[in-house]
Amino acid sequence: MEQFLKDPSIYTLARGPLVWFAFIVFLTGMFYRIITTLKIAKKERVIYPYLSLKYSLRSLIHWLTPYGSISMRRHPWFTSIAFLFHICLIVTPVFLTGHIELWYESWGIRWWSLPVALTDAMTVIVIICIFLFLLRRLYQRDVKFLTSTSDYIALIIVALPFITGFLAHHELLVEYKIMLTIHMLSGELMLIAIPFTKLSHMFIFFLTRAHTGSEFGAVRHSKDY
Repeated sequence: MEQFLKDPSIYTLARGPLVWFAFIVFLTGMFYRIITTLKIAKKERVIYPYLSLKYSLRSLIHWLTPYGSISMRRHPWFTSIAFLFHICLIVTPVFLTGHIELWYESWGIRWWSLPVALTDAMTVIVIICIFLFLLRRLYQRDVKFLTSTSDYIALIIVALPFITGFLAHHELLVEYKIMLTIHMLSGELMLIAIPFTKLSHMFIFFLTRAHTGSEFGAVRHSKDY
């Protein structure tokens, strides 16, 4: 495996064609998921007629605000971990110096980056949070009951780019270029997996909240938070 990853053509493939392939699968896959979800919603007589911008936004604002819902206030520690995880998960790869330099080298696009020490710390936070999520799925009885193999696979898929990126940056375990290749491949795997796993909730979340918020607000005249 090490000899395979040392092959310069694998690095070139991971940095070039596979990046395009991953983004194309990700974008087309998510477009398909969203369109399919909307088509299913259209078949339900009680969704579109009661869809309300007011109650959709009310629901989204409360569920995107830390401790904005009763459920979040009942589980303060998990809420803190979840919000910290999602913020670092999104912000770190977007504002990482190394990623921005790759964009600039490939397409001449550059934006401001976060300090290396900060993105390093945020990477560690993501890894720790994933470990805590794993423990929660293994040992919290109600969560364990609802957990399937796909949930564990999703955690691994998300963890790999951050772990390998951290190891590559600090040149740990194996040769830098080998770890960097693994990092790129794992990042591409995550992009490809998003539309076909529960990771798609990062986009579907807004549709489900709009539906739930409208149903509770316009039909049941109650709060969904």
